[in-house]
Amino acid sequence: DTDRALVLLEEYCKKLRKPEEQQLKKAIRKVMGIFKSSLFQALLGSFKKKAIRHGTTSHTSLPAALARDVLGCPKD
Repeated sequence: DTDRALVLLEEYCKKLRKPEEQQLKKAIRKVMGIFKSSLFQALLGSFKKKAIRHGTTSHTSLPAALARDVLGCPKD
């Protein structure tokens, strides 16, 4: 879910302290802002409704999967 993705991204941001990592940290914070936006939440809700209607739901949440992919974390 989005909350889990935000937790993963926040934890990763805390580890970025070197000057050369600040651009990445800024980009991750932008992604976090997008995840928190009402537009993203509305689109995600619409996506979930369509997936349920078409029977294509998955146990993997889109935001968390994206965060794990970006951060190189193993899948659950």
